[in-house]
Amino acid sequence: MSNNMKFYIDGAWVDPISPKAIDVIDPSTEEVFTQISGGSAADVEKAVAAARAAFDSFSRTTPAERLQLLESILVEYDKRYEDIAQACTQEMGAPLAFARSAQAWIGQAHLREMIRVMKEYKFSRMEGDMKIVREPIGVVGMITPWNWPLNQITCKVGPAIAAGCTMVLKPSEIAPISGIIFAEAMHAAGVPKGVFNMVNGEGAVVGAALSAHPQVDMMSFTGSTRAGILVAKAAADTVKRVHQELGGKSPNVLLPEADFARRVPEGIANMFSNSGQSCNAPSRMLVPRDRHPEVVEIARAAAGNFTVGDPRSENSNLGPVVSKVQFDKIQGLIQAGIDEGAELVAGGPGLPDGLTKGYYVRPTVFANVTPEMRIAKEEIFGPVLSIMPYDTEEGMIAEANNTEYGLAAYVQSEDLEKARRVASRMRAGTVYINAPPTNISAPFGGFKQSGNGREWSHWGLDDFTEIKGIVGYGAAAD
Repeated sequence: MSNNMKFYIDGAWVDPISPKAIDVIDPSTEEVFTQISGGSAADVEKAVAAARAAFDSFSRTTPAERLQLLESILVEYDKRYEDIAQACTQEMGAPLAFARSAQAWIGQAHLREMIRVMKEYKFSRMEGDMKIVREPIGVVGMITPWNWPLNQITCKVGPAIAAGCTMVLKPSEIAPISGIIFAEAMHAAGVPKGVFNMVNGEGAVVGAALSAHPQVDMMSFTGSTRAGILVAKAAADTVKRVHQELGGKSPNVLLPEADFARRVPEGIANMFSNSGQSCNAPSRMLVPRDRHPEVVEIARAAAGNFTVGDPRSENSNLGPVVSKVQFDKIQGLIQAGIDEGAELVAGGPGLPDGLTKGYYVRPTVFANVTPEMRIAKEEIFGPVLSIMPYDTEEGMIAEANNTEYGLAAYVQSEDLEKARRVASRMRAGTVYINAPPTNISAPFGGFKQSGNGREWSHWGLDDFTEIKGIVGYGAAAD
């Protein structure tokens, strides 16, 4: 029996208090393939009460007990791996091969990493006669996005379980089915009643109620900067901790010593991955002005390697974007690039050839992009790359940092020392030198309006704890 119309509260699948159906649309067909229930403030109240009631006992479990629970969760996640991948393809348009190798995989990878971390993490230490303790922060509200649903769910739920927190999760209502499957895996793993709760629904209702709730001790939010600001404002009255992973407009800097024939196609592949729907996507490629014509030709050829189409087809390596809202936004920004005088190298507005239905975007490359253009400033969240020429290293560094965001930066050079020097000046939470493989142990989070706090590995575990100092703990009694 499907749990799509239910919420998971206090260890059971329950009906909403006030039923409200939300359509879930397959972006490859534009058709409704299922419905979920939209929650209310009353449903949030019920879920938070369950999490609060469970906190006292769960917070006092031992690290070894929580490690064992994480291992059980991973076993159940692995059993549902293919279901999760299929859901990601249907709900947000990820090509099936990519859904298996990246979308479902990264959730598994975060759980494995948290298990590794828990085997060596120190929740307490002595400093002289003082004991420093890391304790669970309490009840955590979690709001996760549609673009990497299992990535964001597991990199919040995993460390929250490890820390001893209880939680209420609100997955994206646009891509909610993978979250429902994850909740089923949590139930199968034997997570104690009330420790993990899930309420689906709209951000303006469920997210707002969670953010303002006086019994929620922390909000962990991933999404747009605009929505993150609303969460922070709603949370301010109760002075709860707010962890935010928000937008990005990441630079990809090619230094003169870079292997352009290799690094330009890598940059385009990274940008177009997940149809450009990644907050850390390298959307601005900064190149030496005298190499700009060369880069344009390499980019034109590289863009031709992408076939847009049915995400279930083995012939497609680029699926649709997630919704009509996103499609229309991307189309508007592509047109703005043309209207503002950028050089269209590949792609452009409209559906790709041969496609008449679905939210498919032509993989698009602009060249001679200047800083004042909208495509250079705004987060497009689609397969659209802006190539920007620079004249000097100092000018390049200034332009790379010339954004309200600071989530990621990419630096390419065969001169490693020079790459390191430039990387040290990037105002971003993570800097990637020469396209390294994904490192789940790295901290993930941003500077400026890309948010605050860090996720992944022990960095995420740190953020779900409070620090207590017990002074005189080791002193001899009088």
